[in-house]
Amino acid sequence: MSSLTPRLLPRALRQTKPTTRALSLTNRRHAHTKHPSTFTPPTQSDLDELRASVQDFARREISEQVAAHTDKSNAFPNELWRKFGDAGLLGITADEEYGGLGMGYQAHCVVLEELSRASGSIGLSYAAHSQLCINQLQLNGTDEQKKKYLPGLISGEQIGALAMSEHSAGSDVVSMKTTAKEVDGGYLLNGTKMWITNGPDAHTMIVYAKTDPTAHSKGITAFILSTSTPGFSVAAKLDKLGMRGSNTGEIVFDNVFIPTTNILGPLNRGVKVLMEGLDLERLVLSAGPLGLMQASLDAALPYTHARKQFGTPIAHNQLVQGRLADMYTKFRASQSFTYSVARAIDEGFEDPVIRTQDCAGAILYAAERASEVAADAVQLLGGMGYMNEMPVGRILRDAKLYEIGAGTSEVRRMVIGRAFNKEWRVDGV
Repeated sequence: MSSLTPRLLPRALRQTKPTTRALSLTNRRHAHTKHPSTFTPPTQSDLDELRASVQDFARREISEQVAAHTDKSNAFPNELWRKFGDAGLLGITADEEYGGLGMGYQAHCVVLEELSRASGSIGLSYAAHSQLCINQLQLNGTDEQKKKYLPGLISGEQIGALAMSEHSAGSDVVSMKTTAKEVDGGYLLNGTKMWITNGPDAHTMIVYAKTDPTAHSKGITAFILSTSTPGFSVAAKLDKLGMRGSNTGEIVFDNVFIPTTNILGPLNRGVKVLMEGLDLERLVLSAGPLGLMQASLDAALPYTHARKQFGTPIAHNQLVQGRLADMYTKFRASQSFTYSVARAIDEGFEDPVIRTQDCAGAILYAAERASEVAADAVQLLGGMGYMNEMPVGRILRDAKLYEIGAGTSEVRRMVIGRAFNKEWRVDGV
């Protein structure tokens, strides 16, 4: 990739550009690849150029006024979806033939980090669309499914979501009760899903349901659902502590018909689709807390150098310096963890080794550090940090979500421990 310039033009212009990818790579690809067929790892220059472009986009389109209004109104600015699409940001990991950029997981982390730096809630909705929906379709969809759904999702004309969790099936997702009963030509979907990001707005939704309830984890199937299908409804848009404006809902399926052609991946192998997607989901989502930590520093550094007490900037106080140093170190350590894992997956694209403990560890560490760094920012701003006119309170509320969503911190620690047990199994135990 000699330049990102063609990628950052409006979609209509980018589609007319001939690809410069090495098509001969196709013949060398491993069956279990997680990248498009024409993928080549981005250079650091590519990633730096992408970061600068997203920063410019965020300055223009996601000002502090937009971020604050999104939080206060608890409503996503839906005009952003087409703007995301025009900027080429919605198909970072998707094939170029469908309008994507095919740049891989480092690039996806860059985009989510910078969007979250501008607004945690806008970044979260972006991730639900681009990673949980688009990337799952990219990895598991048939050619026909990709042709039907990806172009509209990548352009921003359609909004995507993933529906997995339920009231009684959060961390224990395999205990889900939503069913899909086989009928002539397809399946009838019945049940509810809870805490679904983009659920109230989505046009296309990946839904997990039990097609063989007696088979437990081996009886779950993933489906692609058009939310215009009769029987689909949003029972409620949820009122959250943080990530307000990342529209989240409770979803109801009442005899929703899904044709057989909309099965995503193999029948009754939805857990495989789910678990393989979860590792990459955790990795990419770990970039959200990175953006929130950077936003905390963006607020705390100028304030502590401008605010004077006892005739000197408070940043000259050693206790304040120590807190700023800890904030910065936590941010940079988290950033290094996330990008080292993403780089390994991108650079090993022909036969990628995706280590569950690395992906879970990246988001576990970044999420907890983000809550600490945001709380430190509130403390450093003192009385003003407790005022809603400053962004740090919002950042703190937003950061907490990452210790809960996509698997709680407790579950992430269990996942890492179980990965060790599997790796160090002795005599079958």
